Amino acid sequence: MIIMENIIKSYKIAKEDLHVLSHINLTIQTGEFAAIMGPSGSGKSTLMNLIGCLDTPTSGNYYFAGENVASYKDEDLARIRNSSIGFVFQHFQLLPRLSALKNVELPMIYAGISKSERRDRSEEALRKVGLADRMDHLPNALSGGQKQRVAIARAIVNEPKLLLADEPTGALDSKTSETIMEQFTKLNDEGATIILVTHEAEIASYAKRTITVRDGRIVSESGGIT
Repeated sequence: MIIMENIIKSYKIAKEDLHVLSHINLTIQTGEFAAIMGPSGSGKSTLMNLIGCLDTPTSGNYYFAGENVASYKDEDLARIRNSSIGFVFQHFQLLPRLSALKNVELPMIYAGISKSERRDRSEEALRKVGLADRMDHLPNALSGGQKQRVAIARAIVNEPKLLLADEPTGALDSKTSETIMEQFTKLNDEGATIILVTHEAEIASYAKRTITVRDGRIVSESGGIT
């Protein structure tokens, strides 16, 4: 699903090139559950942005589901994101005035899906994450774990090729974090391809493969599909 070849990412700072990622070579197969780990400043967030088509590399090739998206323009990247990638973020990013159901419907509105189908698919996604009894609740009436499960439902409702989670347990206590990671494990068991970005080894241990980034390079890997 994902092939990165000799990816370099740099930024111009005061007329000098700041290299954030150097010579990244990475392959993620369909159905994998991979964790990207690294300390603050390691480049893992930049790598996540590239994988999620939120940014493009300075040089190198990035193949997503067979398309070389490395030089795509913003509108083409947006098409890939909207059709093929589901995002889960640390702070949920739910709209406070919309119910859980309406929050989950949002990606389908942008995709032009009919109102009746949006509702059916949103209800199914919320049932899948165990929130059948919370569909009409506003975010402020939900616990942190419930908010994150709404965010997961929103991420999977369009049946994306890739589920990308950026520090999804960073705002949660340990017990709730365990519940959320069990949800990701279940989704992966059902066939979802998941990439998790975290700095916590305990959270990364739920993944079947761990990729460690330091100083803009992949320094180690363990596990993976054999």
